[in-house]
Amino acid sequence: MLATIRHPASAAAEAPPLVIAHGLYGSGRNWGVIARRLADRRDVVAVDMRNHGDSRRFPTQGYPDMAADLAEVIESLGAPVDLLGHSMGGKAAMQLALTRPELIRRLVVADIAPIPYTHDQSRNAQAMAALDLARITTRAEADAALSDRIDDPALRAFFLQSLDLRHKPPRWKLNLAVLEAEMPKIVGWPGTQGVFDHPALFLTGSDSSYVRPEHRETIRALFPKARFARIPGAGHWLHAEKPREFEETVRVFLQA
Repeated sequence: MLATIRHPASAAAEAPPLVIAHGLYGSGRNWGVIARRLADRRDVVAVDMRNHGDSRRFPTQGYPDMAADLAEVIESLGAPVDLLGHSMGGKAAMQLALTRPELIRRLVVADIAPIPYTHDQSRNAQAMAALDLARITTRAEADAALSDRIDDPALRAFFLQSLDLRHKPPRWKLNLAVLEAEMPKIVGWPGTQGVFDHPALFLTGSDSSYVRPEHRETIRALFPKARFARIPGAGHWLHAEKPREFEETVRVFLQA
């Protein structure tokens, strides 16, 4: 089963557990602050997706496989649960909702649509894999080395959360070779059919182009009870850029 980080409800649980599925190159740890704040009325479980964090390494990274991983976690908690997924995790969450709708009460999809995209994130896997970790002793050294290939300091900081400096020598807590090889599946979409006839929130950043108006017809065909919301001033990493606004929007939807 996937590795999980559990945040027990701070008071008596009043709602089903919330499961959080992170995006590409992320981990459950990235969601710590939001998960703890949402755990005031429910248990919150953040997973490490396959080939990420402390979860097992597999040779594949397709959405049917990722959805099956999430289903195993949810069944261990007791279905139905609420499910939140960002980017790659959002696609895995949609795949599960369309194929195993009985497992999910409410669905939150953060800044992704059920479509194939043309962008390619392989260069980031290549940049991380090219780092000579045997020469790295601090995160600052890793950041400086990574800056030769990745200009964006915020993106470097995000990637470096998956660098395990306690291991000797340091190592990435990402299966970079498989993620690069499986990139067409990750940025793609398997064309899954079905209908998730439960409430679904598609939450996007106003500065992001991942979910465009022309995608709404496709979304509504698969998720007829879909609602749409945008967070002003946020891009694709909306939960990191506007955490309080993200948290409050999710909270209102889940408690409705």
